[in-house]
Amino acid sequence: MPTTEQQVVSQLKQLVAQPSVSSPDPHWDASNRGVIETLAGFADRLGFQVEVQALDPGPDGKANLIARLGPEPTQGNDRGGLVLAGHTDTVPFDEGRWATDPLTLAERDGGLYGLGSTDMKGFFPVALAAVAEVGAAGLRAPLYLLATADEESTMRGARELPVDALRGASAAIIGEPTNLKPVRLHKGIMMQGVRLQGRSGHSSDPALGRNVIEVVPALLAMLDDYRRELAAEHRCELLAVPTPTMNFGCLHGGDSPNRICGELDFSFDVRMVPGLDYADIEQTLNQRLGQLGQDYGIEIGMHRLVEPVPAFEQPAGSAGVSAAEDASGETAGAVNFATEAPFLQQLGLDTVVMGPGSIDVAHQPNEFMPMSQLRPGIDVIKRLIGHHCH
Repeated sequence: MPTTEQQVVSQLKQLVAQPSVSSPDPHWDASNRGVIETLAGFADRLGFQVEVQALDPGPDGKANLIARLGPEPTQGNDRGGLVLAGHTDTVPFDEGRWATDPLTLAERDGGLYGLGSTDMKGFFPVALAAVAEVGAAGLRAPLYLLATADEESTMRGARELPVDALRGASAAIIGEPTNLKPVRLHKGIMMQGVRLQGRSGHSSDPALGRNVIEVVPALLAMLDDYRRELAAEHRCELLAVPTPTMNFGCLHGGDSPNRICGELDFSFDVRMVPGLDYADIEQTLNQRLGQLGQDYGIEIGMHRLVEPVPAFEQPAGSAGVSAAEDASGETAGAVNFATEAPFLQQLGLDTVVMGPGSIDVAHQPNEFMPMSQLRPGIDVIKRLIGHHCH
């Protein structure tokens, strides 16, 4: 294995060994500081000016890394620099279903196996290897390495980036696993909870209470009608699943067969195509849920489980998309999953999602990064650095 690829493997091994699960479940949720500090050391050795943006107080709180190489941006300078961005967290895991220790990088069958190896800790060593080969000399615009927290849960790291954190940059590459094919469009996601509140009572006399389980068929029918409306009215042919989707995720309610069920919680998600705004969906659903509550004489309320992520679209032919297409030799496409791209785009950056590895192996046991994509990934990023920063 060439020396550069050996260095990539060595760095990825150190990153995978640092647990950084992000989850709404406090049993799983963990700090990402170990990954941030490890990346800060890698970047510092390449000459980056390193800043750790604390999102929580204390040494074990969540944090972002914002590292800059090249000239310091000044007010009035032409923008032209590049941001190489990724998230440091992983999803929870079932260690018993892995063939090897998920926190110990394993090389076998042409892959690098470990939690987060492809989604997306593996992007950072590849990006750093590209920077090392290009060097800092001759950079005429700033080059940033951005590492965020909590992408897999709330996307808080990207949401809380300071407006001027990436001054002097005009484009961003988010290294999510796309098999090194540029992505300029993806769906958004909203996760909603619905609470049905009736009245409990002794099951021997149904009139003593309001059983909310009996409302569930009408609730599901209403939601199903609405998702059919959305699919008929909104469509994006670039996407493999071209319409908005709604998934009924979980249902919890009741405690005993001989008691009228007085409370029930239901949750679902909606994945929006570009042009479909989550605020419009919330408004429509709140109206219809209110009517359902009146019809059945119960209280129904809807709330956000996490803050929505809007759909993302970077126009075809924009400077950032064209540069990514030239660097990869691939036409920019679309994916169904959501990323931090909308939040970087909101900072004024031409944003493209593109990185080594496949989303097909993410979020499951025996996740791996194909070793065959290390050198191509390095070369693609080198070409992007040359385009944006030289």
